[in-house]
Amino acid sequence: MVNSVFENYPLWASLIAITLAQLLKVPWNFMVTRQWNWSWVLNTGGMPSGHTAAVTSLATSIGIWYGFASPLFAITTILALIVMYDATGVRRQAGMHAQVLNQLAEDFTQVLGELRHINRKSPRETGVKLKEILGHQPIEVFVGAWFGVGMAFFLYWLWS
Repeated sequence: MVNSVFENYPLWASLIAITLAQLLKVPWNFMVTRQWNWSWVLNTGGMPSGHTAAVTSLATSIGIWYGFASPLFAITTILALIVMYDATGVRRQAGMHAQVLNQLAEDFTQVLGELRHINRKSPRETGVKLKEILGHQPIEVFVGAWFGVGMAFFLYWLWS
């Protein structure tokens, strides 16, 4: 049994996995875009999935610590599956909808600007742009899952 929060291996494995996964997004996106963008540390979406790394690390570390036949492992595994499904399904679709809505807003603003130009009025500013990267592509979740599992085993090796 765990006596202190500092002895809680599953908690620390999960927190370390999500932190490192989020930090890995910065160099990964640099390789893709050739620009450093430190906002990826706090962003959702992208490679690897930090949420997936956290929940798979949690489930794996619970399995290692309490046994893979334990009810705790079953609970955390189901939680992990739901998070991964959500990341590639609902959140990804919401991001795709945001792209379409942002394009519609841009097009509408351009049409308004052209109409106002005809009437010699200045174009009006639009509102806030919706965040387009909310979910993950399946490969990002897959890599996040393996990263989380690997971190749980690596940290257990360090822990014990």
